[in-house]
Amino acid sequence: MVRGLTFICVLGAGLLAGSAAVAAERGDAVRKPANATESLPAATDVRIGGDDKQTRFVVDLSQKIDLAAFTLADPYRVVIDLPQVTFKLSAKAGEQSRGLVKAFRYGLIMQGGSRIVLDTKGPVRIDKAFALDAADGQPARLVLDLSPTDRDSFKRTISLENRSPRSSSVKPSEAAPQAAGDTRPLIVLDPGHGGIDNGTKAASGEMEKDLVLQFALTLRAKLEHSGKYRVAMTRSDDTFIPLAERVRFARAHGAALFVSVHADAIPRREGQAEGATVYTLSEHASDAEAARLAEAENKADVIAGVDLTAEPGDVANILVDLAQRETKTYSAQFARTLVGELKATARLHKNPMKAAGFKVLTAPDVPSVLVELGYMSTKDDLKLLTSTVWQAKTAAALSQAVDTFFTPRLAGAGRGAN
Repeated sequence: MVRGLTFICVLGAGLLAGSAAVAAERGDAVRKPANATESLPAATDVRIGGDDKQTRFVVDLSQKIDLAAFTLADPYRVVIDLPQVTFKLSAKAGEQSRGLVKAFRYGLIMQGGSRIVLDTKGPVRIDKAFALDAADGQPARLVLDLSPTDRDSFKRTISLENRSPRSSSVKPSEAAPQAAGDTRPLIVLDPGHGGIDNGTKAASGEMEKDLVLQFALTLRAKLEHSGKYRVAMTRSDDTFIPLAERVRFARAHGAALFVSVHADAIPRREGQAEGATVYTLSEHASDAEAARLAEAENKADVIAGVDLTAEPGDVANILVDLAQRETKTYSAQFARTLVGELKATARLHKNPMKAAGFKVLTAPDVPSVLVELGYMSTKDDLKLLTSTVWQAKTAAALSQAVDTFFTPRLAGAGRGAN
């Protein structure tokens, strides 16, 4: 019996169209030439020194690079933007805590750009942020000096920094293909997390961002092979995309369906979980587990150090629009379709229908689905998640669910054209 799928589904009002790419079972979109990263600067070591009065953060580099550093509040963070860097740091490097720094993370934030985000114990001031050439037997280095400050001063600094727009706007890594008279529905696939945001991580080291990308590529191949749909992806490589950008991408290209792919994990102290659950979008979570999951997924932008102060108001107000009767009807219909198609493939949760407020599902006019493929914290689920056979079988079931949902609409459109 296949275990560990959680399907979170929400539908908006219209059905539209879209397209796409690559034979995914082969993993073409994630393969790069063997020397693709050899010419990139590399971060080879990191260390933190000092105390609560002054803290120095140092990264050893293979060559000197440019950098830009700024602060963000709620939670307090320091963000360092860099050109694309190959990080060759130890797996536990980001867990270091010393002085004013609680922890840090790093990764790709866009093609050509990397980012380091430091979580700080309180409001801090950037005293210095610079890079040094290699000299006297020492490698090139990135140096960041921090000192404590008060919240009012911290907020004034952020206000001044925001007067000069930074060029770190992150866009989807793949443009939606042009319709050019093609009336087939556009399916937008959205592999969760990516880049600096690893998502959940298995005890054995597998990362959510990698597993869900591979599954999305497999699903893309299945959908394209049918010839019934155009397909696009918000990311087809290890790139971070903000939640609002994912929503905007689907809406701007007139998506007929938005499928966001994730994998969950539960702390060991909270026991184990497995089985498929279908969520619809709601401002009020149906239970504590739904609330926990939504809260965790909605933190992606904070994790990546994205400045959310410039978000347009209409994004924040979309939940009101989603209260429309037609949207609720489509939500319930698609949720039932998914559960029905997957009964033969996945064991369902004892309560397979739930609700929670997932930001990535807030497009008011695009049917949107978030798929939690399973629990990386559960041994049996992880075994399935890492199986190419299981991925292909599950992608086929999802593809059939899409067919079941679209067939009456496509047939109706065909009759109307005659």
